[in-house]
Amino acid sequence: MIPIKNVYYMLAYAFRVLNEQGYKSIETEEFHNVAELCTAILTKGVALQLKRGLGKEYIIETEPLTSPRGKIDVTASIKDLSMIRGQLVCTYDDFSVNSYMNRIIKTTLELLLKARISSKRKKEIKKLLIFFGDVDTLAVHTINWSMRFNRNNQSYRMLVSICELVIKGLLQTKANGSTKMMDFLDDQKMHHLYEKFILEYYNTEYKNQKVKAAASWMDWQVDDDFRDMLPKMKTDITLTCGNRTLIIDAKYYEHNLQEQFGKVSIPTDNLYQIFTYVKTKENELKGVSHEKVSGMLLYAQTEDEGAFDYEYQIMGNRICVRTLDLSGDFSTIKKQLDEVAAKYLLVRTA
Repeated sequence: MIPIKNVYYMLAYAFRVLNEQGYKSIETEEFHNVAELCTAILTKGVALQLKRGLGKEYIIETEPLTSPRGKIDVTASIKDLSMIRGQLVCTYDDFSVNSYMNRIIKTTLELLLKARISSKRKKEIKKLLIFFGDVDTLAVHTINWSMRFNRNNQSYRMLVSICELVIKGLLQTKANGSTKMMDFLDDQKMHHLYEKFILEYYNTEYKNQKVKAAASWMDWQVDDDFRDMLPKMKTDITLTCGNRTLIIDAKYYEHNLQEQFGKVSIPTDNLYQIFTYVKTKENELKGVSHEKVSGMLLYAQTEDEGAFDYEYQIMGNRICVRTLDLSGDFSTIKKQLDEVAAKYLLVRTA
């Protein structure tokens, strides 16, 4: 089981805004479950947003009006008999707080009122909801999470991400169609958080060590430049430092190893995947001075299977398969990640 405090630190790396002054107090709080943690982050973030002012956007409204505004819909006015009442159906743009992002936030806050959180946190939510009186709610299963952020709504990026974490990771639909809030994130959302945490850890802690961390795209290294219908490959984390490269594939599963015919082994698909990434990158760097590309399957350690750390030399490349223990003090997690950088990139934190 991952301590809630460690989930907070993972979120703090994944969403760097949590390291800013307005969120510092959250680090010292105690949480009974992830729902409480998400509530604390969201209420703090919404309170800060309210000080800036809720974001507004132009919303298309259509309604019968006594004083015409915008575009008059004559057909709808006749059909609705609005003209008899001295009204015309008009369509107009209204600059309103009823924006899609505000709807997502309100919907999430109302869902968190049903979670197993303290009465104190529920009171905080209810105080914030007063400011969302003119904002509609959304059907949780139809929310469109693909949205563009710009300079005007950048402060909403982390808030919407936490909302997505709550709705996709904590909200569970039961057999009868009703929903309930779970205490801990499901494995799919934890996988995404785990992956983003590792990426942003190296981006943050090694920014002065000339280490570049990115989720990188690669093309299949075909012989004749014909790539029609071939999908691009995207690594979870590619670390580069000078002429050294380490590709990390982050894995968060309930069970890390496979068992066939009584023999326990590394999942075949995982090993094929990291090997393909390494060999593709190796071919990309052909003609450029570089050390052999290394690859790593980095599994979140499970209680049942425990820790393992194996390194193989396969066709000239180092392939490491190991676990990351997330159950201890966060300093031990950092130590494990630093050991990886020291061994494969020959760098250490300052």
